[in-house]
Amino acid sequence: MYLVLFAWLFVTVLMALAEATSPQGSIVGAVVTLVGYGLLPCALLAYLLGTPGRKRRLREADERAEAATHGAVPPERKET
Repeated sequence: MYLVLFAWLFVTVLMALAEATSPQGSIVGAVVTLVGYGLLPCALLAYLLGTPGRKRRLREADERAEAATHGAVPPERKET
């Protein structure tokens, strides 16, 4: 997954560089190109593709917490 994201970011950096160095281009256009075609789509894709892993880690943490609470003996209180 990360290889595709890095490759796409590389392409968008080259697109932004071409925009910035073009006689008709501008720095603002290069930044818009980089953010609009590169950073935002890659961030969205990384978030969406990372969802199953986040859910799995959350479920494992819940299972560990549940096992810890059911497996432990609660401390006894001393009566005074």
